[in-house]
Amino acid sequence: MNFDLNKKTLREVNQHLQNVDRKKNTRKFEILNPQGQHAICAGLKDDIDVTVKGHTGYYCAGMNQKATVTVHGNVGTGVAENMMSGKIVVKGNASQSAGATGHGGALIIEGDASSRCGISMKGIDIVVKGSVGHMSAFMAQKGNLVVMGDADADLGDSIYEAKIFVKGKVKSLGADCVEKKMDKKNIGELTKLFKKLNISEDPKKFKRYGSARNLYNFKIDNVGAY
Repeated sequence: MNFDLNKKTLREVNQHLQNVDRKKNTRKFEILNPQGQHAICAGLKDDIDVTVKGHTGYYCAGMNQKATVTVHGNVGTGVAENMMSGKIVVKGNASQSAGATGHGGALIIEGDASSRCGISMKGIDIVVKGSVGHMSAFMAQKGNLVVMGDADADLGDSIYEAKIFVKGKVKSLGADCVEKKMDKKNIGELTKLFKKLNISEDPKKFKRYGSARNLYNFKIDNVGAY
């Protein structure tokens, strides 16, 4: 089933996708002429498959549950923001704060992601096949950020228990973020994630980064790092 945003309003399209008739077998949808509109596919909560043919604006597929959304273009700020489950695939590049506060599911960006990718992530798996901008995984609490390209400055600043895997170069690490040993357990976890997402990569080529846990509790000796 196709929706043309030259002919229907975004509100009409989103309302239809948010209230899919479960008695019908229509589970695949296509959105034409998105023209950079904001909040396309926001708030989806059913196991449906949506393809967006073109570029989107802010908060595409925000608060997603169960749905699979594939964007054949670039996305603006906050793609998959507060995502709960399902899968979002971006065939192009992503602007800042991709996957922000995501609780679950998977976000795959086939191009590059801008600054603060994975900010305050809470369980989501984010895979960026290109590079990420500065302060990615800032205050990341849980989940995985996997970067196949390079990472800009202050990676993992003030990170909690999320894991960061980078194949390329890291310009600098943020406060309380350190390189950690890539042991058999972590290689196994990354192998499992790649298999689940149908990604062909060698986990052994990645380095792992995470929290040094020095900033969990306030200490006057660390005041300059807060």
